[in-house]
Amino acid sequence: MIIRRTFLGVLIILAGSIIGALVTRAGIYYRLIYLCLLLIGTSWIWARISIINVKVQRHSRGLRQQLGQVFEEQFAITNRFPLTKPWIEVEDASGLVSSGSTRILSWVKAKTTRNYSGYTLLTQRGEFQLSPTNLYSGDPFGLFAFKKIIVAENTLKVLPYLVELKEFTFPSGRLPGGVALRRRTPEVEPPRAAGVREYGPGDPLNRIHWPTTARRDRLMVKEFEQDPQADVWIFLDSHADVHVRADDDREMKDLSQVPLWWLNRNEFKLPVDTYEYAVSIAASIARYFARSGQVVGFASASSKRVILSSERGERQLNKILETLALIRPDGRMPIVSLVETQAALIHKGSTVIIITPSTHPSIMSGIAALLRRGMNPVMVLIDPASFGRYYGIERTVSSLQSWKIPYLVVNEGDNLQKVLEQGVSDAVTMFRKN
Repeated sequence: MIIRRTFLGVLIILAGSIIGALVTRAGIYYRLIYLCLLLIGTSWIWARISIINVKVQRHSRGLRQQLGQVFEEQFAITNRFPLTKPWIEVEDASGLVSSGSTRILSWVKAKTTRNYSGYTLLTQRGEFQLSPTNLYSGDPFGLFAFKKIIVAENTLKVLPYLVELKEFTFPSGRLPGGVALRRRTPEVEPPRAAGVREYGPGDPLNRIHWPTTARRDRLMVKEFEQDPQADVWIFLDSHADVHVRADDDREMKDLSQVPLWWLNRNEFKLPVDTYEYAVSIAASIARYFARSGQVVGFASASSKRVILSSERGERQLNKILETLALIRPDGRMPIVSLVETQAALIHKGSTVIIITPSTHPSIMSGIAALLRRGMNPVMVLIDPASFGRYYGIERTVSSLQSWKIPYLVVNEGDNLQKVLEQGVSDAVTMFRKN
């Protein structure tokens, strides 16, 4: 129960009336005492009844959306009580909207449903529970209010900001693929079968080998030799000390009062944060290669090391995007250590794309480890100077040029689609000073 300020006024009148009745014995004071007690009792009962038999339903078209999109949610408030509710306040306390989305509905008639829509501009990656929803209602005199908490299990997963890449060009002679690989793979429609294994979650049903399944009395699936095309691995630097985040008060914005025509014209901008740029670049490149039929793997070392073995297809892309939705820059392992430990597990001829704002000279030792194992390293450098740091990437760029390592530089405020579609280049300076 919530006691509102109006109750204090009634209480003062009641106390004054009691004192007046004791001092003067005048009848007016006794009437005021009876009136205040009746008002308090009636208001409490009314407020208590006003919150019962109210049902809230929240509906949305999808529970997976990208950063920068507008999340639309439908609220349905049903009064199942046989009497009209004077007012109902609905508060979205899910944390999806930072300021709390509040709507007040007046005179909700008996056995009726009131609907409204809420809109949120998604400016944070992560997983958000679409609950609780707080309901408030009270008496028409404004003395008391009661609160009801409604909990649901639905969660919204906000994926990274993605840009649609038409191409991601590699230098001549460094295109991924062209190396004949003989290893077992679960990929769909490779050239030759290499054996069978036991069925695992996520394996396509059309790869089940029914004769072997019948003999062994359990599901068995076919494995194939990989086609002559090398893997693409994406390494994301999640080391806490190398990333830069400028002070930015942009949070999830409640757009419930904004006209719909404005939503289509609003242009989303990534936060001034090197990690958000890195995550967006990793997600966009992963989608480009996955939808091009390439075998893609992912590695990063945040608070926990995340390694997604190289696979092909939409399922692999979904795993990468969902991993990037939750990953945070809280790791203690430098990117060079991650590269050196994983290099032994990556097949020869693979292309390794390293995304980092790090300018530490040791990063070249990771490049050397990849070259020794016959891999093709590609660097995507995010310039920390454009995000407010006092140092830049000039020395790193110079080292990459001398080693003829393909690289690409991204600055704060860049159009990621244009920069990434320009592709990477050998020994051609793509560094731009701000």
